[in-house]
Amino acid sequence: MRGHVMNGAVFIYEYAAYNRWANQQVVAWLKTKPADLMERETPSSFPSLKQTLTHIWDTQKWWCDVMQQAPTEAHYGRIFPGTMEELFDGLEQHSAEFAVLAASLSESALEETCTFSIPYVGEFTRPRFEMIVHCVSHSTYHRGQLVTMGRSLGFTDAPMTDYMFYLLMAKQS
Repeated sequence: MRGHVMNGAVFIYEYAAYNRWANQQVVAWLKTKPADLMERETPSSFPSLKQTLTHIWDTQKWWCDVMQQAPTEAHYGRIFPGTMEELFDGLEQHSAEFAVLAASLSESALEETCTFSIPYVGEFTRPRFEMIVHCVSHSTYHRGQLVTMGRSLGFTDAPMTDYMFYLLMAKQS
């Protein structure tokens, strides 16, 4: 790893920036697909591409609220009432806000703990840096589902959104 020095805070900032980029790639890809297919039932954790995108956005927002010690509102499984364009724009905008929030946190703020409650699970206290890593990993998991769901709908041109691809190719350009 000669020539590459990274501390934990820099990794967190990069990881949140990667999440923004990866969500932008998926949104750009899905914007090229027929709108009616966004709501077609496809077997997965959530029944459609639209609901999976909504879940990614809702979860990012929930963790941002926790990290800012703001009141949280669980929306698990909600149906987004707006258009696909509004959903795409909202996810992209919130992904940018998530990256800005992460980048605004000092090392000590990243290490500070926040207490939160997960309905029907319990109350927990964890440091912010763990929440950011979890949130990005969670989004990555569901982006993978979007690709698989797209495959079942006949989409064969999913974008590459791996973290290493981002570091080696996308971030360099």
